[in-house]
This record gives sequence, structure tokens and C-alpha cells, in this order.
Amino acid sequence: MTFRLPRRARLLGLALLITALPSLAATAPQPFDARYHLEVSGWPDIDIDHRLSQEAGHWQSEMRASLPGARGHEWGRFRLDDERVSSLHYAAGYSLLGISRAYSLERDDLAPLPDRQSALVALARRVIDDADDRGRLRYRDHRGREERLDYRVLDRAPVTLPTGRFEAVRVTLAEPDEDDRRMEITFDARRPGLLLGMAYYRDGERKSRLSLTRLGGD
Repeated sequence: MTFRLPRRARLLGLALLITALPSLAATAPQPFDARYHLEVSGWPDIDIDHRLSQEAGHWQSEMRASLPGARGHEWGRFRLDDERVSSLHYAAGYSLLGISRAYSLERDDLAPLPDRQSALVALARRVIDDADDRGRLRYRDHRGREERLDYRVLDRAPVTLPTGRFEAVRVTLAEPDEDDRRMEITFDARRPGLLLGMAYYRDGERKSRLSLTRLGGD
């Protein structure tokens, strides 16, 4: 039996359960512990825990989510080499209605391109400080396949949420030649990788929305 995540799940990464990538950003990562609430059309709402932590010589970004009959987690370990995000290891596991899968990518697999957890941090650093407001993000999905997303900065403006007021950068992303599907992510401009909000649109209609509901430090 072949188990394949839906296209929307692949685009959002763990949001439904989101080497060396050049980065010109100077903003350094900061540890955080966050919780998001995800609403998806046709699916039960779900809470996602997202933690960015620093260990000896490297960083780790981890997401976990669960609901009755399904659960998922993934994490990516990376280090910063001369302002570049270099992936070291990636692991993920999913269970849906009794079907379980586990994935792992080693450093050699990630030498040309980062895993998607590390790529999330790299993209945030890139749009926070880079003067170029558009570009292409290339990364490995959970199976090690190359994925490409074109991104464009929409605006840079403070946002106020129940968790506080944040300096923010709002970005739109889409697969090349897929104008009918796009994703908008609002990044915290001071904590690379922290999502303040996210929405997925198809054919002009919003299909899912993610909101930051809790934030703590490491």
C-alpha cells in the first residue's frame, strides 16, 4: 500500500499534521516555544507545537501535532556557517488511521538543499534582512525530493495579536506555474522561523488558516 500525503499537506509541511541554502540575512535565530492553532476546511482543527532550540554547535526546529486518529512530528537540525543555514539531519513520523510512516534524511542527503524545517528558518532570515523582496526557495521534502516555491514579500509592518505586538514580514509563496494555489506566511521579524500567521488559498478561496496562540522563550 502506498501512503502519500495530500498535495496541500506537502505544501504546508507539518502545518497539516512546513546542504546549504544561501542566506544574506544577518538576523540571528532566537530560541522560542510556540503553539499554533490550525483551521483546515474539511478537517478538524488542530494545535501545533513549534520549538526552536539551540544545542551544542547546532540548532533544532521541531513541530508536533496530534488529533484523534492522527499524529505527526518532524524536526530538522542545522547550523549556521558564515550566515548560511546548513542542514545536518531531518526526521519525521506520521500516523493516520493506523497507518504509520517514518522518514529520515542524513547530512549527505541534505548537502545540496536543506530539509523543510531548516528551510523555514533560512527563508525567514532571507526575507527579514535581504533587500531583494522576491526569489525562489528550494528544499528537500520528507522523502528527500526537491521542492520549489517562488516567494515575494508583500509588506513589512507591525501586527498585533492576542500574544502581543510584533514586527512582521508577510510573504506569499507558490509553486512555479501554479497561480491558483498560494500560501501567505507572516514571519516574526525578530525571531527567524516563528510564524505569526499563515493562510493557504486555492482558486481565490482560503482553505486553511494558522494562528499563533502562545509564545514562550527557551
